[in-house]
Amino acid sequence: MKKWKWIVLTLTGICLLLLFGSGGYVYHKASQTMKEVQVQVPVKASVETEKAVEQKKGLSFLLLGVDQRKNETGRSDTIIVVTIDPKTNKSQMISIPRDLKTEIIGNGSNDKINHAYAFGGPQMALDTVSHLLDIRLDYFAEINLEGFTDLVNAVDGVTVENDINFSYYEMQFPKGELSLNGKEALAYARMRYDDPRGDFGRQIRQRQVVQAVTDKMTEDFSIRRFNAVLDALGKNVKTNVPFSVARTVATDYRDALRNVETLSLDGKGGIESDGIYYWHPTDKSLKEVQAQLKEALK
Repeated sequence: MKKWKWIVLTLTGICLLLLFGSGGYVYHKASQTMKEVQVQVPVKASVETEKAVEQKKGLSFLLLGVDQRKNETGRSDTIIVVTIDPKTNKSQMISIPRDLKTEIIGNGSNDKINHAYAFGGPQMALDTVSHLLDIRLDYFAEINLEGFTDLVNAVDGVTVENDINFSYYEMQFPKGELSLNGKEALAYARMRYDDPRGDFGRQIRQRQVVQAVTDKMTEDFSIRRFNAVLDALGKNVKTNVPFSVARTVATDYRDALRNVETLSLDGKGGIESDGIYYWHPTDKSLKEVQAQLKEALK
């Protein structure tokens, strides 16, 4: 489904670029960039994860968009879980609201789920989201939202269809078609307080920007643009996905990546006794999502 093509970029980063070609310079450049973005997570891939890769079974990924300014740890304001199931040739994706209140595993508190990253980095985020959804999470990929700037500039800007009028830090974003440079695209993707949909509206705009970047990469590919995009990813992406697994996903799981089903949580939010806004999923909705994700990982 073309409208969800953006998830391929978000999920596998460098892997998508491997699809443009299989040898020579492209392969070398992509493999070198993959080494740059590798980070070590204290807990290695589980035996169950290793078996799943070997046997080409379902895999799960935690995707984090981290809003991290200078000298800050940052918070994972975009939290997406993706499962890829080669036996059904289907992927599932769910965006988790940043304000969802849950147990922060390893911190001994109940707080907004996006605080897990601030408290304990990707490992605490992995543990917390895994506990919430009651599934195994195999790998994670993280992109600094500041990287939007470099990524958009790498493809010479993007065009999006804005559905509301708003301004953000003295930048005006009228309703309709907009052509954005990197700085403008970052502001466009960040705004949420003037959107009646709140964080859900921001998620829509973030997807629009990444979709537009992906479309430009696939529709107008050149070595110059390829280099620029890989350089941008190398500076702004961190992951614990081994290059061997990335290659496997890009090849053996390709059909499943092209067939993405979106899941969603129902719930409601409000200001609580501490004066802070939290969002809670309904028990029924959470159990339904847990069951669907578990089925993909059998």
